[in-house]
Amino acid sequence: MKRLVPAVLALIVLTLAGCATYRLAKSLDPDSKEFLSKVRYIISAEERKTFVNLPLAERPGFIVEFWKKRDPDPDTEENEFKDQYFQRIEEANHLFTEGGEKGWLQDRGRIFILLGPPDQRLAYPRGVTFYGLPTEYWYYGLFQIVFIDDYWNGNFRLDPDSAAQLTVIMRAQMEWKPNIKLEEGKLDCSLDVKGPKDGQATVRILIPYRTIWMSSEDKKLKTTLAVSLEALDAAGAKIWDHHQDMPLSLTEERLEKIILDDIVIEVPLALKPGDYVLNLTLTNGADNTKIFKRATIHFK
Repeated sequence: MKRLVPAVLALIVLTLAGCATYRLAKSLDPDSKEFLSKVRYIISAEERKTFVNLPLAERPGFIVEFWKKRDPDPDTEENEFKDQYFQRIEEANHLFTEGGEKGWLQDRGRIFILLGPPDQRLAYPRGVTFYGLPTEYWYYGLFQIVFIDDYWNGNFRLDPDSAAQLTVIMRAQMEWKPNIKLEEGKLDCSLDVKGPKDGQATVRILIPYRTIWMSSEDKKLKTTLAVSLEALDAAGAKIWDHHQDMPLSLTEERLEKIILDDIVIEVPLALKPGDYVLNLTLTNGADNTKIFKRATIHFK
């Protein structure tokens, strides 16, 4: 019997993990299901996974934090992002009443919610040509998005061949995500430590794909992320370090599918009892951008 290569094993693990998350989501209480349904366009895969694995009592707190992270002005009582998101859902339901689903669940509703009303909307209910299908053209500046009703039943689908449509959609999704004040392509990450317990801990680094600048080579987007970690004791002496390079090579189509996700890097850490400072340096090889993060740790 042939041995499975590591890539295949990794794929199996990821598939099983995805199936487990799906099963958990199916068994959620009604309020949790309603939340996941309403935020389907803006919740990241990592956030969804975290939410479905939380105990029931902790989910309300997650929901509060979810909207708080997206509040463009936390100093005011209103959350303009949340208000606008739900207002667009209502408007989509009012605008797109034909078809078999509620307006906000249709392709036109999804794009309306993510991008807002188009600058110009041209509707051809009997097709552009004599033998054509019902078609709509939406314009956002110079970008054109096309919807086609293949079966004359009011269910307009997003035409995958629309010029530059995916670029617009991807940009909208990047803006409608946690830390929405971040600029596209501006490298960023979060650093935390799980544990420590019994002298063992896990350093966890989350890097949003949307913040990674990549170079175009041979019809692929490529870069290498260099991760450098070091632990300093109370006297400032380095007592542990870790270095690794993570090459990335993606097609544009693949990146569009995972643009809302994070790269997750986990590094095991074992230290003697005491207080430590953990320093992270993350470097993007495509443009040599560097960022620095710091965390304090107490090992019992």
